[in-house]
Amino acid sequence: MIQNTGSLRRRYFDWAATAEPLLPAENAYNPLSFFGNPSSPHAEGRKAREALESARSRCAGVLGIPAENLYFTSGGSESNALIVHSLIRRCSKARVLYSAVEHPSVRENCLVLEKLGLETAPIPVGTDGRVSLPALEKLLGKYPDTRFAAIMAANNEIGSLMDMSALSKIIRGREGAPVHFHSDLVQAIGKVPVDVKGWDLDSASFSAHKIGGPRGIGFLYLRKTVDPLYTGGGQEKGIRPGTENTAGALAMADCLERRLEDLESSIGSARERFSCLIRGLRERERCVLIPGDREEDDPRFSPWILQVRFRDVPGEVMVRALDDSGIAVSTGSACSSSSPERPVLDAMGLDEGTRLEGIRISQGWTTGMEDIEALLKAVDKVLTFL
Repeated sequence: MIQNTGSLRRRYFDWAATAEPLLPAENAYNPLSFFGNPSSPHAEGRKAREALESARSRCAGVLGIPAENLYFTSGGSESNALIVHSLIRRCSKARVLYSAVEHPSVRENCLVLEKLGLETAPIPVGTDGRVSLPALEKLLGKYPDTRFAAIMAANNEIGSLMDMSALSKIIRGREGAPVHFHSDLVQAIGKVPVDVKGWDLDSASFSAHKIGGPRGIGFLYLRKTVDPLYTGGGQEKGIRPGTENTAGALAMADCLERRLEDLESSIGSARERFSCLIRGLRERERCVLIPGDREEDDPRFSPWILQVRFRDVPGEVMVRALDDSGIAVSTGSACSSSSPERPVLDAMGLDEGTRLEGIRISQGWTTGMEDIEALLKAVDKVLTFL
């Protein structure tokens, strides 16, 4: 994407933080059209309820799941927090497993559970940031009291793709009480193939603004209802109390349909662009890919997210320097941008110097090859004085 800011042409490479908004269909999301409270019995409320349920059915239809199993929330982070904290009421003495590279909304809430007395354990990942299948099997054998496992499908910092089918088979194949299998699908939906039913998930989180929708809307898939930690109304069957965002739900349904409609072609274009970018970065002597063995078209990684480092240049410095050159990138998750810590890179076994020098480059569906070329030129320019 190219933006003009004065005389400087901006190139956006922080799509993993938030996506460029898709242009909405005319009047489709106008809040004035559905301003009534969906819980109200009058005509305005009924109109809003019909629109909300239409959005629910459309989102569910795209994913091949029952509409009654979909609960609108404010986004991926709330969806993750809702399911994690529900464990306080239903699994007070159970073990909780989570991948060591989870989004902060999963990882940090699992740490809250630990402070409240629940037993938790991170699932180790390899040097490529992917959950180790043997490690998961070992943990499940070591902790027979495990009742919950959270593993994201696509990592938000390095783009590692988990082998969800294999992980699901391991979780479902263990003896004893069943394990609730949750997945954060925020960085996967609309970018790589997702199979909620085929992966046999018990719950999953989604967010609109990562696929071109508005902020403040997402949903949680629940195969079976749970006992939520907090209440306050009957909305969303009590799973997420609060007046629903009808216009946002309609916008999300539209974006979800549009992103999945051209998923195959957009993946192909993304791979082509990142192959060009990776080739170009490898030619820069001070640039090192993270992990170092990532190939141009590597099936282990999402073609939308790339982590790199530039020797002797702190990541925050590189981000600011590229920003001054018209390029928007980040050091990692926007949700933890205020912290210098890089838990994901740490979990991969990378040394402190590498972690501090890492930056994330993420593209989107309007990224063009000219943007890739501009990024490489900006890197060369920046490195001449850093």
